[in-house]
Amino acid sequence: MQFDDLRTLLEQKTLQYHQPVFIEEDPISIPHLFSRQQDIEIAGFLTAIISWGQRKAIIQSSRLLIKMMDDAPWQFIMNAGMAELRGLSKFKYRTLNGDDLLFIIEALRKLYHEHESMENAFVYEAGEASMFDFINKFRGRLLEVPHMQRSEKHLGHPQKGSAAKRINMFLRWMVRSAEGGVDFGLWKKLNPAQLCVPLDLHVGRVARELGLLNRRQDDWKAVEELTAKLRTFDENDPIKYDFALFGMGRYEKFKL
Repeated sequence: MQFDDLRTLLEQKTLQYHQPVFIEEDPISIPHLFSRQQDIEIAGFLTAIISWGQRKAIIQSSRLLIKMMDDAPWQFIMNAGMAELRGLSKFKYRTLNGDDLLFIIEALRKLYHEHESMENAFVYEAGEASMFDFINKFRGRLLEVPHMQRSEKHLGHPQKGSAAKRINMFLRWMVRSAEGGVDFGLWKKLNPAQLCVPLDLHVGRVARELGLLNRRQDDWKAVEELTAKLRTFDENDPIKYDFALFGMGRYEKFKL
């Protein structure tokens, strides 16, 4: 495909799939249950953390988790006592168990006590421009809380090559404009141009079909390669094409 034809296709598919109608069957439906920034951040982050596998199972488990937090995630994290926290030990989704969840809850509690918002904790040093650095340092802040070694695998680690799909998806939700009724546009210290693509199997497969991605592994180098290519189509909001690539893979089983 020529550049202009490819850009036209991506723009058309972005318009097709960047629609609120798709929210209901997407994990982003969970943070959309809330209106307060802290609740949206926490519900979004916890949902993103368990976003692998079938989307129906992700949404069901996320709803259960939010219910276990009394449908008030920020208040729960800030005020829950030992008895309430022990109730979360029964939660399990695939390889994430109660111990992993309690670590994440404690890490978020520490974060909110120190920074008031997740955005402040994520963007806490002026002048940084690399999402690679932002994610790695944010991960390090979460890991300041005592935890089991096994729990670290649930936090993407670009420094070790991880594509960090789940945190990049969460960042898309928080940073991209709410115009269109899908993402939230809550975080103002980052802009959409800085985001990296949430690289999953659907996105990677379609990107390779279209010649947007040459690297075979779905790792951080592939994230950087694909994101750089998408910036040639729209340097201000390259990750909007996530909707096109995912939609073409998930709903159309796209192949050239």
